[in-house]
Amino acid sequence: MNSANHDQSDINEIIQKGTSGAIVLPVNPSQDAVAAACTLYLALTKLGKTISLSCEVTPKSDVIAADKIHQEIITSGDNLVISFPYVEGSIDKVDYNIQGETFNLIISPRADNPKLDPTKVSYSYTGGILDFIITIDSPNLNSLGKVYQENKAQFQGKTIINIDRHLVNDFYGTVNIVNKTSSSTSELVLRLLKDIGSEIDRDMSTNLYSGLVIATNGFTSYSVNADTFEAAAALLKLGAVKKQIKKPNPVQNQPFRQSSTMRGSDPNGPADQPLNPQKKPNLPQSKPSFGWKPDQQIKPIEDVEQEAQKETKESPQDWLKPKIFRGTGLV
Repeated sequence: MNSANHDQSDINEIIQKGTSGAIVLPVNPSQDAVAAACTLYLALTKLGKTISLSCEVTPKSDVIAADKIHQEIITSGDNLVISFPYVEGSIDKVDYNIQGETFNLIISPRADNPKLDPTKVSYSYTGGILDFIITIDSPNLNSLGKVYQENKAQFQGKTIINIDRHLVNDFYGTVNIVNKTSSSTSELVLRLLKDIGSEIDRDMSTNLYSGLVIATNGFTSYSVNADTFEAAAALLKLGAVKKQIKKPNPVQNQPFRQSSTMRGSDPNGPADQPLNPQKKPNLPQSKPSFGWKPDQQIKPIEDVEQEAQKETKESPQDWLKPKIFRGTGLV
C-alpha cells in the first residue's frame, strides 16, 4: 500500500475501543476528500461512535452528510453550552437565579438593542475527550488550519489516523494510511472500511464513487490503474448511484453584431445589417442556341430537308475527290 506504520489490527483496535472521535479536513479540501470524510462519518456513526466532522471553511458539496461539517471540533461532554447570535456590545449582563428546582439563566440586552430571539438559541455539550482523530488528505497537521492551531491540546497525545495520498507526507499519525500511487482518497477509505468490517450502504458507496470519479476526471487521469476500476466496480455492486458531473458549457462564438453606438443612438433605427452583405450575382439571361430568335417562324421539316438537298446539288463536283496537301499549298 506504499504506507508506513499501517497495520489492520491496529486500526481495528483503535476503532473498536474508541467511543468518540473527530474527522478533520484540510483548509481547502477537494471533493474527493469531502466524499471520503463524509463516508467515514456515516460508517463510524453507524457503528455507534460519536463523531465530529470539521473543516476550517465549510465546503460546498452535495455529497451525503456534507451538512454535518462544522468549523470546529465538537465533542460530547458534561458541559452544556448555550449558543446564540451575538453583536459586540449588545448584552448588558448575564445573571442567574434558582427558583425551587429550576435554574434560570438571565441574559439582559443593552438599551436600544433587540432582545434575544429564543428560536435562534442552540445547545450542545463540550468538555468531552476524543479517543481518536482521523485526518483526511492532510500532508501535515498545519494543513488543517485553525481547527488544529486553535485546538492543539486536543491533538496532543491523541491517537491519529493519517489518511492521505499526497506525494509529500510527514507520517505524523499513530497509524499512517498513505498511498502515493492511489488515484483517489475515496479508494483508501473504501479499503479501510473493508478492513474494519464496516457495512457499506448505498449512501456510502455513492459518496465514494462520486469522489473517485471526480478525482480521476472521469477515469481519464494518468493515476488511474487496475485498482481504480476494481474499486469502481465494487462500489457499483454495493449500490452506488451515478451522479452527473457538472461541467462548464463550452463558449460558442457568436456572430458579430453592430452595437447601437455604431449604428446610432436611435432605438427605432433600422435593424442591424451584416458587415459584408453578399449580393446575388447578375447572371446573364439564357439565350437559345443556334441563333434562334423569339420572333422567328419555325419551318416545316419537309422544307428543311429540301433546302439541304438543294445545297448538296450546288456543291462543286470535285468536293468529294481526295486532296493532297504539300508544304507549298494544295496540289
